[in-house]
Amino acid sequence: MGIIKARKLKYDYIKYDENGQQQDCYTAVDQVDLDVSQGQFIAILGHNGSGKSTLAKHMNALLIPTEGSIWVDGRDTAAEPELWKIRQKAGMVFQNPDNQIIGTVVEEDVGFGPENMGVPTDAIWERVNKSLEAVGMTAYRHRSPNKLSGGQKQRVAIAGVMAMQPKCIILDEPTAMLDPNGRKEVLKAVHELNEKEGITVILITHYMEEVIDADRVFVMDQGHVVMQGTPREIFSKVEELKSYRLDVPQVTLLAWELKQAGVDLPDGILTTKELVNALCH
Repeated sequence: MGIIKARKLKYDYIKYDENGQQQDCYTAVDQVDLDVSQGQFIAILGHNGSGKSTLAKHMNALLIPTEGSIWVDGRDTAAEPELWKIRQKAGMVFQNPDNQIIGTVVEEDVGFGPENMGVPTDAIWERVNKSLEAVGMTAYRHRSPNKLSGGQKQRVAIAGVMAMQPKCIILDEPTAMLDPNGRKEVLKAVHELNEKEGITVILITHYMEEVIDADRVFVMDQGHVVMQGTPREIFSKVEELKSYRLDVPQVTLLAWELKQAGVDLPDGILTTKELVNALCH
């Protein structure tokens, strides 16, 4: 079994009136199957309301399935005694780092999670040192988080999750509130965690360029997984993606438009270098 596995996963948001009677029901995730192997870099795409954030919250048991099942490191998220272990194995990073950073000093914030887990003091500082180094924030360890840029804050939030030594880290649109430089900072840190530490990364994003190095991409629409494959396979289907109100990387779109105009180019070009090489040949 993979680090995260879902079978026929369904989740309903239910609205109740003031008398406690069900007033409305909205299915946000519907019959989703998912199998993520340890060490993979996974990207999940989808328009607003597609269900991708709801799916993400099932991956560390912030939400419990209405129907079906999801397992994290072999543990069923619906089994209440397993919740603490699940949340140690699958850490979550949200859009706004200010909602996760609670310490007045960077290193204290990063050590907060391990301290709550009962990790011995010496081991906490070892984890803090390693986590800050992993995200490139060692030089800022004695700073106040309030004095950091958005990208730096998000890296601190990631370090705080990493200090709990998860097998998987789920990032729910972590760059949505950042400028281009901040997005680059965070993505570099995330890729290094995946490549050097072997951490499974699940990235939920609106930015197509952020997923071109993923091992696998899942596209969601109206609660369903409607496409899945490698980035090249997914971005080769420009018209299908557009039908789900999604874009493609700019260079991919340019290559597709050139091909529509009669230029002999392969499908699924992902980088400027690939496009230049294809045009030269």
